[in-house]
Amino acid sequence: MTPILFYGLSKMVEIIGEAAYMITKEFKSIHPHLPWRQIEGMRHILVHGYYSISPDVLLDVIKNDIPPMIPILNDYLNEIRSSID
Repeated sequence: MTPILFYGLSKMVEIIGEAAYMITKEFKSIHPHLPWRQIEGMRHILVHGYYSISPDVLLDVIKNDIPPMIPILNDYLNEIRSSID
């Protein structure tokens, strides 16, 4: 993996973690189907321990952990949209 690809992918996963970090505790408690603490923990590691991140671990998260979260996140977004309309 090239350094620029590594840092780009790291930043994308960091942004996911930052978004999770900004969600209210109330929302997280009502929507426990995602590993909120682990998502936030990954963000903290990427922000504060970026020098210790293994490209293999990062790719594993991207390939295996994020895809199953997408349908759950889509459900949450649809729920939020329907409450606004």
